[in-house]
Amino acid sequence: MPRAPNTSPQAIKLFSAMVSGANQWRHGYDLMQASGLKSGTLYPLLIRLKESDLLESQWSETGGGRPRARQVYRLTKNGISFASSLLAEECVRDLSKLVTSP
Repeated sequence: MPRAPNTSPQAIKLFSAMVSGANQWRHGYDLMQASGLKSGTLYPLLIRLKESDLLESQWSETGGGRPRARQVYRLTKNGISFASSLLAEECVRDLSKLVTSP
């Protein structure tokens, strides 16, 4: 049986990193550090989640005299709801494994 979209182990790591500060704008490097995902995994995932209306992004100027802008991300309302449900299911699944394991 194929898994549902946006429920990969990598997506779960990203949602776990984002859900605690769901309304905060976060840049990719921060999300890499918080989720443990590599850039080659993270950025395609961010694009897919944005296309699914689970994330929103905008360009943000960096501080400290650095002239370049970078993209920042946060969960949408749909994304917060989806992530909360997904993480709750994951928690129940993990608890079930603990209870049924010898």
